[in-house]
Amino acid sequence: MSAGPDSGASTGGGAVPAEATLSVIVPASNEAGFIEPCLRALLASDGVRLQVVVVANGCRDDTAARARAMTGEYAARGWQLDVIERAKPGKPGALNTGDAAALYPMRAYLDADVTLSPPLLAQIAARLDHGAPCYASGTPRITAHGAFARAYARFWRRLPFVAEGAPGFGLFAVNAAGRARWGAFPEIISDDTFVRLHFTPQERHRLPATYDWPMIEGFSRLVRVRARQDRGVAEIARLYPALMANAGPTRPGAGALAALALRDPAGFVAYALVALAVRLRCAARADQPGWARGR
Repeated sequence: MSAGPDSGASTGGGAVPAEATLSVIVPASNEAGFIEPCLRALLASDGVRLQVVVVANGCRDDTAARARAMTGEYAARGWQLDVIERAKPGKPGALNTGDAAALYPMRAYLDADVTLSPPLLAQIAARLDHGAPCYASGTPRITAHGAFARAYARFWRRLPFVAEGAPGFGLFAVNAAGRARWGAFPEIISDDTFVRLHFTPQERHRLPATYDWPMIEGFSRLVRVRARQDRGVAEIARLYPALMANAGPTRPGAGALAALALRDPAGFVAYALVALAVRLRCAARADQPGWARGR
């Protein structure tokens, strides 16, 4: 692996500035089973002062109530936890609502099913604390429980997009100059890809501290999510073609793929089966109006 700033070799950018502040925006739609572990992990962060904005959008469960129940614990640390309920579902709208409520110029955008390790936000704050546009994330630990999902995840995590650089799925952060590169989040499928591609590989930084990102379980669900991911990238290529110049490595060459397959035959089979099913799914639905939105 190369040692460039988008390679995973970044070490945190020096000491965390005194009173480093970060607004963390957490869009959450029917995340009652995840929101408490997510917020508790944030509460365990060290070296930073946080404002956390949970935007419960289109919820039919008690996500908002569970989040609001933790405001006292945040206040005890001198931090602010804001919970906003938004009737309309949709992640881009929730991100925009969170941005409008954010107090601090450094922003982190966090999925509600992700849990961060305690040092990660301090490392992110240190890396973002300069005037040049900057994007940062942590080192993802992909969790999976079912046998098929574990095999798929084992192979997927070795692909260039995941193994190299700062992919930012589940968590990405930007400083003020970086956030100025786009306005409101557009109504698109892949907000994380949209943001990441506003930065060159040299401006993207992967920090060593980890975060846990859960892999979806089950073959049919993996196919559905993978198809949606592919549609999201294709949508950005169609609507914002200039951004694709910042994509960096995404797919391994034939030789590298063969080496990965030899290293993990079972993982390769799982990955190939999902990829084939996605291709067949796309071919079967190509003429159906509205399918590409994945909503």
